[in-house]
Amino acid sequence: MKLGLVGYGFGGRVFHAPFIHAAEGVDIAGVVARSADKIAQLAKDLPGVPVYSSLAEMAAAGEVEMVTITTPPETHKALTLEAIELGLDVVCDKPFAPTYADAAEMVEAAKAKGVLLNIFHNRRWDTDFRTLKSLVESGRLGEIRAIHNRLDADDWATLEAGPGGGLLRDHGSHFIDQMLFLLGPAAAVDAKLDFMDLPQGTTDVSYAVHVRHQSGQHSYITGSKVNYYNEREFRAYGSLGTYVGRGTDVQARMVMAGHMPSDDPEGWGIEPKEAWGTLHTEGNAELVPSVQSKIQDLYTQFAQAARSGGPGPVPATGALHTMRVLDAAREASETGQTVLID
Repeated sequence: MKLGLVGYGFGGRVFHAPFIHAAEGVDIAGVVARSADKIAQLAKDLPGVPVYSSLAEMAAAGEVEMVTITTPPETHKALTLEAIELGLDVVCDKPFAPTYADAAEMVEAAKAKGVLLNIFHNRRWDTDFRTLKSLVESGRLGEIRAIHNRLDADDWATLEAGPGGGLLRDHGSHFIDQMLFLLGPAAAVDAKLDFMDLPQGTTDVSYAVHVRHQSGQHSYITGSKVNYYNEREFRAYGSLGTYVGRGTDVQARMVMAGHMPSDDPEGWGIEPKEAWGTLHTEGNAELVPSVQSKIQDLYTQFAQAARSGGPGPVPATGALHTMRVLDAAREASETGQTVLID
C-alpha cells in the first residue's frame, strides 16, 4: 500500500516515517511539506520521495492510497475530513480532534465515505505498557485494584502552548487511551488540571485524572512538564502482587539516537535489563523481563486492514471514548465535580 505523509515536523520525522519504513506492506509514496528546511530534511531522509505542497496536490498525483496526518493538532480535523472526502484511508495523529463532538463528526464522515479511519495511539505499542498488559492478562497480579500511570518530564520547551494545546491533549491522550485499552470503558471521571499563562495563551501544564472504569477498576493518570522532575512509572496493585515499571520509551530514544527499526527488525523494541520492572509478591520481589514491542506493527496492521476491509489496529470508533474522557476531565477540573459517562 502506498502511503502519503502529511507533515514532516518532529512527529512525522521521528514517530512516523521510521516506523512506516519498517512496516510490512506499506511504503511512503509522497510527503506534504512546504518550508525549505523540511524539504531539505526530506531530501536527506527520504531521497527520491515526491514532495507536494498540499494534500490535494498529492492526491491528484494518484500515487497514494492512504495518508497519515501528522501536522499540528489544530489542523487534524480539517485535513482528515479533506482526506476522507478524497477517498483516502487515514491514520490521524493524536489528539485526533479538539472535542468529542468534532471526533464524532470525523467518524461519521469516514463511515459515509466508506474509508478507514484509525488513530495513532502508538503508545499501545510501548514496551513498558505491553509488559504491564501481559502481567494483567496472565493473571499474575490477580484482581486489579488500581493502576497508576505517570509521566513527569522537566521539559518546558516542548509544551504545546495555547488553548488548542496543553499537556492533557498531548501525552495525556496517550496514557488515558492506554488505561481504557487495558481496563475497559470509563464510568466516571475526576480531574485536576493546572494552568499557566503563556505568550500563546493559557495552557494546562500538568494534570491528574482519576477514571472509574465500568469494570469497577480504577486508574490514576498524571503528568507534568513543569515540576523539575523526570520519571515514567506504571504502578499496578493487584490481589496477588504489585508491579512497578519505569520504562525508558526505548523505541523513541533509539530513533532520536539515529537507529532505525528497519536496521534490526528482530532486535527492535527490546528494553535493556536495567529498565525491567519488578513484581512484588508476599516475601518476594522479582525482575520481570520486558515484552518486546514494535510500533511499526501499527502500520503493518493498518495496511492489512485497508486491503481486507477490517477495522484496523486503532479504529476511530473506539478512540471516540478516549475523546469523551478527555472532555470529561476538562469538565471535572472546571466544575470540581465528578463527571459520569454514559
